[in-house]
This record gives sequence, structure tokens and C-alpha cells, in this order.
Amino acid sequence: QVQLVESGGGLVKPGGSLILSCEASKCTFSGLTMSWYRQAPGKERELVASITAAGHSTNYADSVKGRFYISRDNAGNMIYLRMVNLNPEETAVYYCFVEEWGFWGQGTQVTVSS
Repeated sequence: QVQLVESGGGLVKPGGSLILSCEASKCTFSGLTMSWYRQAPGKERELVASITAAGHSTNYADSVKGRFYISRDNAGNMIYLRMVNLNPEETAVYYCFVEEWGFWGQGTQVTVSS
């Protein structure tokens, strides 16, 4: 019924940048808190960033502060994650998530490698 579709992942060299997108279908999430999580191979899924419904407040994991930026476009049912200065340890599948509903997207692969 409700779908979250991530895109924008791919291969990037260390120090490079990517912008991830998440689009919702068959719903609107303008009133919801949205987050990005990531899961590296062999590790647990971890919170990367979150943004409140109106976009007035954001939170970031300590490891990404100053390098990752979450934003949203409620009119377009989109959220974004801009990632800069990526390092190989940040290779992971990145997921968007609706906090109030506990609803996940399918994820998009980010590989940071030289």
C-alpha cells in the first residue's frame, strides 16, 4: 500500500559525495518525522540522520555531523541525504524510515572505495 523508494546510491571514491533520495508513493508524510539509517556488511542498522515534519529540526549521528545533511520536500513527498567527504567505513545500504509508523524503504547501496 505505502512504498518508500530510495535512489542515488552507487560507487564513490573516498572523499567523494552523493545525494540520496527517498520518494513515498500512495501516502503523504508531511506530518511525519523521517530518518535515514544505514547498515554496513555484518553490522547492525544504525541511525544516520532524522528530520522533523516541518523540517525545522534535524539530528545527526556524531560520526556524520558536519558532513551529512538531511532535508525534505513535503510537496513532493521526498526526503534527501547529502553526503560529503565519504570514507570507506560508510559503505552500507542506506534506508529511509518513517519514525511514527516504523516503515522502511528497500534501501540503496553506497560503496565508498578507491
